[in-house]
Amino acid sequence: MALAKFSSTDNARRGERGFSLLEVLVASTIMAVALTTLAQMFVMSTNANHGAKTTTYAAVLAQQKMEQLRGLAWGFDTLGLPITDISTNIAKVPEEAAGGTGLAPGGSLGQNVTGYCDYLDKDGNALGTGPSPVTGTVYIRRWSIEPLPTNPNNTVVLQVLVTRLRNRGAADTATGTGRLPDEARIISVKTRKAT
Repeated sequence: MALAKFSSTDNARRGERGFSLLEVLVASTIMAVALTTLAQMFVMSTNANHGAKTTTYAAVLAQQKMEQLRGLAWGFDTLGLPITDISTNIAKVPEEAAGGTGLAPGGSLGQNVTGYCDYLDKDGNALGTGPSPVTGTVYIRRWSIEPLPTNPNNTVVLQVLVTRLRNRGAADTATGTGRLPDEARIISVKTRKAT
């Protein structure tokens, strides 16, 4: 039995052969799957970041309106009689001392009610109010003021919803309880306090 002898040049030639076609195909497939997965993750993270930015901005706009509502007079005078601001127009910017609804019960989160909604551009600048959005509207801000059933004379529930101008479908009902992605809804309670 003869043993074949390989020289060091034969070993060097073997190392120079490179990869087989099968090895190249497997490596290419793994690389393609990895790059596709990374691209999908990039798209998902971009969409998530955009949604988070929009939701945060809507929350800031809702908080602004809530602060306006909470700043209106709702208390007692020096004689102990209730004081309620029902005339300040907070649907206009800057707010006006008369011509509005103040903290009068009303409004809806499910529809645009004059005196209880305003329209904003992409930068949050007020464009106006009324039952229909005006040109340039990007955000609709709606609010409602409801007496608390257990203490209707002294406590009101304040709600603010900020949504983008779009068809909200079933979320726009008479109660307006639905909240879609990229929207903000804030609820607060205001109780009369002696001034």
